Amino acid sequence: MKILIADDDPLSLRLLQLTLERFGHEVEAVNNGVDAEESLLRPTGPRLAILDWMMPRADGLSVCRAVRRHIDRYVYLVVLTSLDRREDMLAALDAGVDDFLTKPFNTDELRARLRSGERVLALEERLLAVQASLQFHATHDYLTGVLNRAAILDRLSVELTRARRDGTPVSVMLADLDHFKQINDTLGHAVGDITLVRAVRRLQSAIRAYDTIGRYGGEEFLLVLPGCDQEAAMTVSERARLAVAEPEPAAAGAPPVSVSIGVACTVEAGSDPQALVNAADQALYRAKASGRNCVAA
Repeated sequence: MKILIADDDPLSLRLLQLTLERFGHEVEAVNNGVDAEESLLRPTGPRLAILDWMMPRADGLSVCRAVRRHIDRYVYLVVLTSLDRREDMLAALDAGVDDFLTKPFNTDELRARLRSGERVLALEERLLAVQASLQFHATHDYLTGVLNRAAILDRLSVELTRARRDGTPVSVMLADLDHFKQINDTLGHAVGDITLVRAVRRLQSAIRAYDTIGRYGGEEFLLVLPGCDQEAAMTVSERARLAVAEPEPAAAGAPPVSVSIGVACTVEAGSDPQALVNAADQALYRAKASGRNCVAA
Protein backbone atom coordinates (compact mmCIF):
# COMPACT_ATOMS: atom_id res chain seq x y z
CA MET A 1 0.00 0.00 0.00
CA LYS A 2 1.12 3.54 -0.73
CA ILE A 3 1.24 5.69 2.41
CA LEU A 4 1.74 9.43 2.69
CA ILE A 5 3.74 10.64 5.68
CA ALA A 6 4.10 14.30 6.66
CA ASP A 7 6.37 15.65 9.39
CA ASP A 8 8.53 18.76 9.58
CA ASP A 9 11.10 16.98 11.75
CA PRO A 10 13.60 15.43 9.26
CA LEU A 11 14.78 12.75 11.71
CA SER A 12 11.24 11.64 12.64
CA LEU A 13 10.21 11.68 8.99
CA ARG A 14 13.15 9.52 7.93
CA LEU A 15 12.65 7.05 10.78
CA LEU A 16 8.97 6.64 9.95
CA GLN A 17 9.74 6.20 6.26
CA LEU A 18 12.33 3.48 6.89
CA THR A 19 9.97 1.66 9.25
CA LEU A 20 7.10 1.68 6.77
CA GLU A 21 9.34 0.54 3.94
CA ARG A 22 10.54 -2.30 6.13
CA PHE A 23 6.89 -3.29 6.54
CA GLY A 24 6.67 -3.47 2.73
CA HIS A 25 4.81 -0.22 2.01
CA GLU A 26 5.49 2.36 -0.67
CA VAL A 27 6.05 5.72 1.01
CA GLU A 28 5.59 9.29 -0.13
CA ALA A 29 7.22 11.70 2.33
CA VAL A 30 6.62 15.46 2.64
CA ASN A 31 7.63 17.96 5.30
CA ASN A 32 4.63 20.32 5.46
CA GLY A 33 0.85 20.30 5.44
CA VAL A 34 0.37 22.06 2.10
CA ASP A 35 2.31 19.41 0.20
CA ALA A 36 0.47 16.69 2.13
CA GLU A 37 -2.88 18.18 1.18
CA GLU A 38 -1.93 18.49 -2.49
CA SER A 39 -0.81 14.86 -2.58
CA LEU A 40 -3.96 13.51 -0.95
CA LEU A 41 -6.28 15.58 -3.15
CA ARG A 42 -4.84 14.09 -6.34
CA PRO A 43 -7.22 11.58 -7.98
CA THR A 44 -4.53 8.92 -7.60
CA GLY A 45 -3.30 10.13 -4.20
CA PRO A 46 -2.51 7.74 -1.34
CA ARG A 47 -5.42 6.16 0.53
CA LEU A 48 -3.66 6.19 3.90
CA ALA A 49 -1.78 9.05 5.53
CA ILE A 50 0.20 9.58 8.73
CA LEU A 51 0.31 13.28 9.53
CA ASP A 52 2.14 15.19 12.21
CA TRP A 53 -0.30 17.41 14.07
CA MET A 54 2.05 20.42 14.27
CA MET A 55 3.48 21.37 10.87
CA PRO A 56 4.32 24.62 9.08
CA ARG A 57 2.01 26.16 6.45
CA ALA A 58 -0.87 23.82 7.36
CA ASP A 59 -1.17 21.57 10.40
CA GLY A 60 -2.38 17.98 10.36
CA LEU A 61 -5.96 18.82 11.30
CA SER A 62 -6.23 21.35 8.47
CA VAL A 63 -5.14 18.66 6.05
CA CYS A 64 -7.75 16.28 7.47
CA ARG A 65 -10.52 18.82 7.07
CA ALA A 66 -9.53 19.51 3.46
CA VAL A 67 -9.50 15.79 2.66
CA ARG A 68 -12.94 15.21 4.18
CA ARG A 69 -14.33 18.27 2.43
CA HIS A 70 -13.04 17.61 -1.09
CA ILE A 71 -12.57 13.85 -1.57
CA ASP A 72 -15.37 11.34 -2.10
CA ARG A 73 -13.17 8.24 -1.85
CA TYR A 74 -12.16 7.37 1.67
CA VAL A 75 -8.68 8.21 2.95
CA TYR A 76 -7.65 6.75 6.30
CA LEU A 77 -5.98 9.48 8.34
CA VAL A 78 -3.67 8.88 11.30
CA VAL A 79 -2.33 11.84 13.28
CA LEU A 80 1.04 11.83 15.01
CA THR A 81 0.85 13.81 18.23
CA SER A 82 2.24 14.23 21.71
CA LEU A 83 -1.01 15.92 22.79
CA ASP A 84 -3.25 13.79 24.98
CA ARG A 85 -5.81 16.18 26.43
CA ARG A 86 -9.43 15.21 26.00
CA GLU A 87 -10.28 18.45 24.21
CA ASP A 88 -7.40 17.89 21.76
CA MET A 89 -8.65 14.38 20.92
CA LEU A 90 -12.19 15.68 20.41
CA ALA A 91 -10.91 18.43 18.12
CA ALA A 92 -9.01 15.87 16.06
CA LEU A 93 -12.00 13.54 15.74
CA ASP A 94 -14.15 16.49 14.72
CA ALA A 95 -11.61 17.27 11.97
CA GLY A 96 -12.03 13.77 10.53
CA VAL A 97 -9.07 11.94 12.06
CA ASP A 98 -9.44 8.15 12.10
CA ASP A 99 -6.68 7.22 14.53
CA PHE A 100 -3.83 8.56 16.65
CA LEU A 101 -0.19 7.62 17.03
CA THR A 102 1.83 8.95 19.94
CA LYS A 103 5.24 10.53 19.31
CA PRO A 104 7.74 8.96 19.49
CA PHE A 105 5.87 6.04 17.91
CA ASN A 106 6.14 2.41 18.96
CA THR A 107 6.81 0.04 16.06
CA ASP A 108 4.30 -2.61 17.15
CA GLU A 109 1.65 0.03 17.74
CA LEU A 110 2.34 1.51 14.32
CA ARG A 111 1.89 -1.89 12.68
CA ALA A 112 -1.40 -2.42 14.52
CA ARG A 113 -2.72 1.02 13.50
CA LEU A 114 -1.85 0.30 9.87
CA ARG A 115 -3.69 -3.02 9.97
CA SER A 116 -6.78 -1.21 11.24
CA GLY A 117 -6.54 1.29 8.41
CA GLU A 118 -6.08 -1.43 5.79
CA ARG A 119 -9.15 -3.28 7.09
CA VAL A 120 -11.27 -0.12 6.86
CA LEU A 121 -10.10 0.61 3.32
CA ALA A 122 -10.64 -3.00 2.22
CA LEU A 123 -14.16 -2.88 3.64
CA GLU A 124 -14.87 0.33 1.74
CA GLU A 125 -13.63 -1.25 -1.50
CA ARG A 126 -15.99 -4.19 -1.00
CA LEU A 127 -18.91 -1.88 -0.23
CA LEU A 128 -18.22 0.21 -3.34
CA ALA A 129 -18.04 -2.94 -5.46
CA VAL A 130 -21.40 -4.10 -4.09
CA GLN A 131 -22.89 -0.65 -4.68
CA ALA A 132 -21.62 -0.60 -8.27
CA SER A 133 -23.02 -4.09 -8.86
CA LEU A 134 -26.43 -3.13 -7.47
CA GLN A 135 -26.51 0.03 -9.57
CA PHE A 136 -25.55 -1.92 -12.70
CA HIS A 137 -28.22 -4.57 -12.18
CA ALA A 138 -30.82 -1.90 -11.47
CA THR A 139 -30.30 -0.39 -14.93
CA HIS A 140 -29.13 -3.32 -17.07
CA ASP A 141 -30.65 -6.51 -18.41
CA TYR A 142 -29.22 -9.47 -16.52
CA LEU A 143 -28.85 -11.76 -19.55
CA THR A 144 -27.56 -9.50 -22.31
CA GLY A 145 -25.83 -6.77 -20.28
CA VAL A 146 -27.51 -3.93 -22.21
CA LEU A 147 -29.79 -1.35 -20.61
CA ASN A 148 -33.15 -2.56 -19.35
CA ARG A 149 -36.48 -1.11 -20.49
CA ALA A 150 -36.66 1.68 -17.90
CA ALA A 151 -33.05 2.72 -18.47
CA ILE A 152 -33.25 2.81 -22.27
CA LEU A 153 -36.41 4.92 -22.09
CA ASP A 154 -34.63 7.27 -19.69
CA ARG A 155 -31.75 7.52 -22.15
CA LEU A 156 -34.19 8.29 -24.96
CA SER A 157 -35.71 11.12 -22.90
CA VAL A 158 -32.23 12.55 -22.23
CA GLU A 159 -31.30 12.45 -25.90
CA LEU A 160 -34.60 14.05 -26.93
CA THR A 161 -34.03 16.89 -24.45
CA ARG A 162 -30.56 17.44 -25.84
CA ALA A 163 -31.86 17.30 -29.40
CA ARG A 164 -34.51 19.94 -28.73
CA ARG A 165 -31.85 22.21 -27.31
CA ASP A 166 -29.41 21.65 -30.19
CA GLY A 167 -31.97 21.43 -32.98
CA THR A 168 -30.80 17.98 -34.10
CA PRO A 169 -32.79 14.83 -34.95
CA VAL A 170 -32.99 11.61 -32.98
CA SER A 171 -33.94 8.27 -34.47
CA VAL A 172 -34.95 5.03 -32.81
CA MET A 173 -34.82 1.46 -34.05
CA LEU A 174 -37.11 -1.21 -32.65
CA ALA A 175 -35.57 -4.58 -33.48
CA ASP A 176 -37.39 -7.88 -33.01
CA LEU A 177 -35.84 -11.32 -33.54
CA ASP A 178 -37.87 -13.30 -36.06
CA HIS A 179 -39.58 -16.53 -34.95
CA PHE A 180 -37.72 -16.48 -31.65
CA LYS A 181 -40.48 -18.38 -29.84
CA GLN A 182 -39.82 -21.37 -32.09
CA ILE A 183 -36.20 -21.46 -30.92
CA ASN A 184 -37.27 -21.57 -27.27
CA ASP A 185 -39.98 -24.15 -27.97
CA THR A 186 -37.90 -26.52 -30.09
CA LEU A 187 -34.32 -26.05 -28.84
CA GLY A 188 -34.90 -24.89 -25.27
CA HIS A 189 -34.43 -21.67 -23.34
CA ALA A 190 -30.69 -22.18 -22.90
CA VAL A 191 -30.20 -22.06 -26.67
CA GLY A 192 -32.63 -19.14 -26.78
CA ASP A 193 -30.48 -17.25 -24.30
CA ILE A 194 -27.36 -17.88 -26.38
CA THR A 195 -29.22 -16.65 -29.46
CA LEU A 196 -30.30 -13.45 -27.69
CA VAL A 197 -26.80 -12.65 -26.46
CA ARG A 198 -25.29 -13.28 -29.88
CA ALA A 199 -27.90 -11.08 -31.58
CA VAL A 200 -27.25 -8.24 -29.11
CA ARG A 201 -23.51 -8.39 -29.71
CA ARG A 202 -24.11 -8.18 -33.44
CA LEU A 203 -26.52 -5.26 -33.08
CA GLN A 204 -23.90 -3.47 -30.98
CA SER A 205 -21.27 -4.06 -33.65
CA ALA A 206 -23.42 -2.28 -36.23
CA ILE A 207 -24.12 0.96 -34.33
CA ARG A 208 -21.95 3.92 -33.40
CA ALA A 209 -20.11 4.24 -30.11
CA TYR A 210 -22.52 6.94 -28.89
CA ASP A 211 -25.69 5.04 -29.87
CA THR A 212 -27.44 3.08 -27.12
CA ILE A 213 -29.21 -0.26 -27.06
CA GLY A 214 -31.61 -1.60 -24.45
CA ARG A 215 -33.80 -4.66 -24.06
CA TYR A 216 -37.33 -3.38 -24.56
CA GLY A 217 -39.09 -6.69 -23.95
CA GLY A 218 -38.54 -10.46 -24.52
CA GLU A 219 -36.76 -10.51 -27.88
CA GLU A 220 -37.29 -6.82 -28.71
CA PHE A 221 -34.52 -4.25 -28.48
CA LEU A 222 -34.77 -0.47 -28.62
CA LEU A 223 -31.84 1.41 -30.11
CA VAL A 224 -31.44 5.19 -29.67
CA LEU A 225 -29.47 7.03 -32.37
CA PRO A 226 -28.82 10.70 -31.46
CA GLY A 227 -28.06 13.15 -34.26
CA CYS A 228 -29.31 10.65 -36.81
CA ASP A 229 -32.03 11.45 -39.37
CA GLN A 230 -34.30 8.78 -40.84
CA GLU A 231 -32.17 8.16 -43.92
CA ALA A 232 -29.05 7.58 -41.82
CA ALA A 233 -31.05 5.45 -39.38
CA MET A 234 -32.23 3.25 -42.24
CA THR A 235 -28.61 2.72 -43.26
CA VAL A 236 -27.64 1.76 -39.71
CA SER A 237 -30.67 -0.52 -39.44
CA GLU A 238 -29.83 -2.36 -42.64
CA ARG A 239 -26.27 -2.82 -41.42
CA ALA A 240 -27.63 -4.19 -38.14
CA ARG A 241 -30.02 -6.55 -39.96
CA LEU A 242 -27.19 -7.98 -42.04
CA ALA A 243 -24.97 -8.36 -38.98
CA VAL A 244 -27.59 -10.37 -37.08
CA ALA A 245 -28.26 -12.61 -40.10
CA GLU A 246 -24.58 -13.37 -40.66
CA PRO A 247 -24.13 -17.19 -40.60
CA GLU A 248 -22.78 -18.59 -37.35
CA PRO A 249 -20.31 -21.50 -37.16
CA ALA A 250 -22.12 -24.77 -36.39
CA ALA A 251 -20.14 -25.20 -33.16
CA ALA A 252 -21.26 -21.85 -31.76
CA GLY A 253 -24.35 -23.35 -30.12
CA ALA A 254 -26.93 -20.92 -31.55
CA PRO A 255 -29.15 -21.41 -34.62
CA PRO A 256 -29.35 -18.86 -37.45
CA VAL A 257 -31.70 -15.98 -36.69
CA SER A 258 -32.91 -12.89 -38.50
CA VAL A 259 -34.29 -9.60 -37.26
CA SER A 260 -37.06 -7.23 -38.32
CA ILE A 261 -36.51 -3.53 -37.60
CA GLY A 262 -38.84 -0.55 -37.42
CA VAL A 263 -37.36 2.94 -37.67
CA ALA A 264 -38.76 6.30 -36.57
CA CYS A 265 -37.25 9.79 -36.43
CA THR A 266 -38.21 12.93 -34.55
CA VAL A 267 -38.43 14.82 -37.85
CA GLU A 268 -41.50 12.77 -38.80
CA ALA A 269 -42.81 11.44 -35.47
CA GLY A 270 -42.14 14.36 -33.12
CA SER A 271 -40.12 14.46 -29.92
CA ASP A 272 -42.48 12.80 -27.47
CA PRO A 273 -40.67 9.62 -26.31
CA GLN A 274 -43.70 7.34 -26.32
CA ALA A 275 -44.94 8.68 -29.66
CA LEU A 276 -41.52 8.05 -31.18
CA VAL A 277 -41.41 4.47 -29.87
CA ASN A 278 -44.99 3.91 -31.05
CA ALA A 279 -44.02 5.09 -34.52
CA ALA A 280 -41.10 2.65 -34.55
CA ASP A 281 -43.43 -0.10 -33.36
CA GLN A 282 -45.82 0.58 -36.25
CA ALA A 283 -42.87 0.48 -38.64
CA LEU A 284 -41.81 -2.82 -37.10
CA TYR A 285 -45.30 -4.19 -37.71
CA ARG A 286 -44.96 -3.23 -41.37
CA ALA A 287 -41.57 -4.95 -41.58
CA LYS A 288 -43.07 -8.17 -40.20
CA ALA A 289 -46.05 -7.90 -42.57
CA SER A 290 -43.59 -7.60 -45.46
CA GLY A 291 -42.13 -11.01 -44.72
CA ARG A 292 -39.74 -10.28 -41.80
CA ASN A 293 -35.93 -9.99 -42.01
CA CYS A 294 -36.24 -6.46 -43.35
CA VAL A 295 -36.27 -2.78 -42.31
CA ALA A 296 -39.26 -0.44 -42.51
CA ALA A 297 -39.92 3.19 -41.60
